[in-house]
Amino acid sequence: MKEIKAQEVFLEAGYQISPKAVEMITSHSAPNDLISYILENVDESLFVIEAEHIDIESFEKEYPDLPKECLDEVPCSNDTSTSQVSPVPSTRSPARSSISSTLSPTSSSATLRDERCFSDSNGQVNNINIMSDITDMSTCVGEYMEFVQYFRNRYTKLSNIIRGRVTARPIESLNKNRKQSSGIRRGGGGDYNETSIIGMVSEIRTTANGHKMLQLEDPTGSFPVLVHQAEKDLFEEASKLVLDEVIGITGSMTNDGSLLIAKKLVLPDLPNISNRREGTWGKAVFTSDIHVGSSTFLEEEWCGFLDFLNGKTDNEQLKKMSEEIRFLVVAGDLVDGIGIFPGQEHELDILDIYDQYRKAAEYFDQVPEHIKIIISPGNHDAVRQAEPQPRFPERITSLFSDRITFVGNPALVDLDGVKVLMYHGRSIDDLVASVPGVSYQEPEKAMVEMIKRRHLSPIYGSRVSIAPEKQDHFVIDPIPDILHCGHVHTVGIGNYKSVLLINSGTWQSQTEFQKRVNLMPTPAKVPVVDLSTLRTTLLQF
Repeated sequence: MKEIKAQEVFLEAGYQISPKAVEMITSHSAPNDLISYILENVDESLFVIEAEHIDIESFEKEYPDLPKECLDEVPCSNDTSTSQVSPVPSTRSPARSSISSTLSPTSSSATLRDERCFSDSNGQVNNINIMSDITDMSTCVGEYMEFVQYFRNRYTKLSNIIRGRVTARPIESLNKNRKQSSGIRRGGGGDYNETSIIGMVSEIRTTANGHKMLQLEDPTGSFPVLVHQAEKDLFEEASKLVLDEVIGITGSMTNDGSLLIAKKLVLPDLPNISNRREGTWGKAVFTSDIHVGSSTFLEEEWCGFLDFLNGKTDNEQLKKMSEEIRFLVVAGDLVDGIGIFPGQEHELDILDIYDQYRKAAEYFDQVPEHIKIIISPGNHDAVRQAEPQPRFPERITSLFSDRITFVGNPALVDLDGVKVLMYHGRSIDDLVASVPGVSYQEPEKAMVEMIKRRHLSPIYGSRVSIAPEKQDHFVIDPIPDILHCGHVHTVGIGNYKSVLLINSGTWQSQTEFQKRVNLMPTPAKVPVVDLSTLRTTLLQF
């Protein structure tokens, strides 16, 4: 069992490993840490890790006091069980702790779990578990092999999902047939034998006759696929494809073996079986794009929202709702920032970035203590612009209350049994530009496209700057109960195969840029979700 799990670790990371190397790892007293050390230091040009590539002596010198551990504790790639957590004493106050976790090399994303338990005034516990987050896990320096490894990891994760629905062959085998000019022989019924491949879309073009021509790549090669215009449903599906997504194609080969004629297209998508979830109690509020510091920040409406959270209302129904709120989830753009776009200084009321965060901290201090707050960054915030983004640095988080949980972008958090995938949503810009039928006024449609592709930001090299990490942190696995985005300043609520989709709008009125592009925001609207049923109420302030 140990040997099998060690092999799974390296296969998920994009490497093969020899039996002798596996034996060397599993016989060591600290196999988990040795695996992490090997993956951090291995020559990325290698495809097979041999025993001579494992430097036990250097590993033991670097980590002389490692405890003994069992390899069976390493979770598989689809396991979201808790990683090891070790609280570190804080220099700020006893109530705050910094969390260090071990990254499982097989995790489908950086697996980090920061387990925090808060009690409300009635003694009921509000659990917040950070299941995945890039913070303190980034390994990117921008080298060529990192891009190779990033795309290889994306392909591996998404193709594994598709492989459960399609029996695919390597593209290399089709190219061999092509070179031999043998093609795929006709079956007894006169049709060419059916074949399937899984690949990443590297090219999309329209032929002179109006058909779609795709180029698909896998680690073994690339191959052209034709989608006939006459196949209306299939052609419509193909018209929504974007570059760099991973798909499966089933079709028939031409007689010379040079082209695959598509008959069926398979996306990673969610299974049709409903995702069963154990219900919990209480409510969660979802918001984003507050833009504190902007001259168009709607302070009066925001203060009305704070009054609602504190139960300061004559409406008994709203007052009861506020008492049931357990969590406030904020998906980025806490402040308007500095230098985000040319001439921004003319649209700011607060010109210093730290003063903007100080003002934001004052607002969040007014949120009642029984409501636990989770905040992730966006493209206007003071973190790196390349995604995935880590949580705010200590210089900013120290301005806020210790009861606030800061996470990266994207981040998967467990709110007492309800899994919430938080993503600021910058890739919606790319999806609006590339996918027919997707618009800023209905952002939930863009979120459906993310879910179908099982990827938050499938298009590489367009408007979203993506850091080539060793792991693709945008793959949607495990499946969340709620996907929460922002960025586009319009509210959208939908449901796709039992996943609740929320784009939470903004607290900023129309900006000069939005006027130029004719974008009408829907500000000061707040989705409130019943965590036991996922039923959503939209409040206007």
